[in-house]
Amino acid sequence: MSEEKKVTIRRQKVRKNHIRGKLLFFLALAVLLLMIAAFAERLCPYDPYAQNLLEAQQPPGISHPLGTDRYGRDMLSRVIIGSTASIYAALLLVAIITVAGTAVGMICGWFGGKVDSLLMRISDIFLAFPGLVFALAVAGVLGGGVQNAMIALGVISWPKFARLARSLTLAQKESDYLMAARLAGSSTLKLLLRHILPNIAGPILVTSVLDIGTMIMELAGLSFLGLGVRPPMAEWGSMISDGRVMLQTAPWMVLAPGGAIFITVMIFNLLGDTIRDYMDPKQRNNKTANKRKGENKR
Repeated sequence: MSEEKKVTIRRQKVRKNHIRGKLLFFLALAVLLLMIAAFAERLCPYDPYAQNLLEAQQPPGISHPLGTDRYGRDMLSRVIIGSTASIYAALLLVAIITVAGTAVGMICGWFGGKVDSLLMRISDIFLAFPGLVFALAVAGVLGGGVQNAMIALGVISWPKFARLARSLTLAQKESDYLMAARLAGSSTLKLLLRHILPNIAGPILVTSVLDIGTMIMELAGLSFLGLGVRPPMAEWGSMISDGRVMLQTAPWMVLAPGGAIFITVMIFNLLGDTIRDYMDPKQRNNKTANKRKGENKR
């Protein structure tokens, strides 16, 4: 083996270990967020719903690290308790639209014909509307509440997974291993679940992880407009809405939940990007090649 090949293999190993380290780091941060949301009630230093007007609008300090709101409620406790509704509602919503959209896409890609045409035209109708505007209209018709907000966002969000699953299924449909499985007498359900689904799960997983941050922001946007979580339940979007009137006198009322949204969305987006790099070596190699070209031009 030439020295150049040895250097290339060594670089690939170092690069793979670097990607794996990033993946473990961001995965640990995501798990930490989920643990905080799961045990939020025990982690709150104060009762997040207890009002104390004598301590209203106190700036961040030793007793209240993130300050208090206009009712004297501890902002740190409300940010922690609000993570439960903000994070787990987004996770549940992403799980539902991923499963539903993937199932529709696999059915369309496998059977084709009238079923494909009908379901894809329905998805085209939903894709023709601006996502958040359509969700606002649906949520307005259904009324407030986190469940109605999830329904509104789910109705407009499933087509992207259906389109992705359909294209991936079509790419796998005529492959040699599926031909062999058909000749072996495998049923349609077995072909879809045991052969096609494992081979298309990677891109769908990356898309769903990247969609978590989007859903957190959109749920927060609906709550900000009064169409999501209802008071007094703590949720980051509704907390920003509650504190916007005090933005000049008590900016921490907006900065605390806004910072929580920023950090959470950033972690899930970076996790999704790292998963994509780890599961797609071709894309990782393309990134490295482009980087080398840029260095050579310099």
